[in-house]
Amino acid sequence: MKYPSPLLNEFTTPTLDYYNQKAEDFFAGTIDHDVEQNITALLQHIEVQAEATAPFTILDVGCGPGRDLKTFKQLGHIAIGVDGAARFVDMARTYSGCEVWQQDFVTLDLPENHVDGVFANASLFHVPRQSLPQALQALHATLRPHGVLFSSNPRGNNEEGWNGGRYGAYYDLETWRDYMLTAGFVELMHYYRPAGVPRAQQPWLASVWRKAERPG
Repeated sequence: MKYPSPLLNEFTTPTLDYYNQKAEDFFAGTIDHDVEQNITALLQHIEVQAEATAPFTILDVGCGPGRDLKTFKQLGHIAIGVDGAARFVDMARTYSGCEVWQQDFVTLDLPENHVDGVFANASLFHVPRQSLPQALQALHATLRPHGVLFSSNPRGNNEEGWNGGRYGAYYDLETWRDYMLTAGFVELMHYYRPAGVPRAQQPWLASVWRKAERPG
């Protein structure tokens, strides 16, 4: 079913309200999460694919309270955050010292050809399925030529719905790949997390993509 744009707020607003209300608990519960594998996957592929030299400009999509923004900054890169939850935006600015934009993923308004990499760690699955192509187009446009996008989402069987007060869409690799290819990306790699356990115990699908230039 395709929903009219105003009705999409019934999915996004409660999700943002959830994060605003639980921002401090979320920060405490995630500050020590180890995402080094994901950060390394993005940075290594930027260096190879975008032929860029550090420092890179990184857009952290769904930056939350700013944990990964701070890491990118400490590594010497220019990190910019974007998040829809006002409380997260305030926390991320304070914690990371980085520029952070407040934007809903359904209505992203990003500068074109602005960043070398997009880091979307545990965030894009909150985009309602019908809005995902538009969100991916916005991320494609904000990347510089041959820029790199990293995403990590909880995987599933292409269902979407409510889970503990948050709306999410849960894709398998084939469906996620279709969305990314249609948006103009080329797959570089994918893997499941956490490493070293059977696939049934790996709920996260991580993937890395290069921006392909659209035919002129």
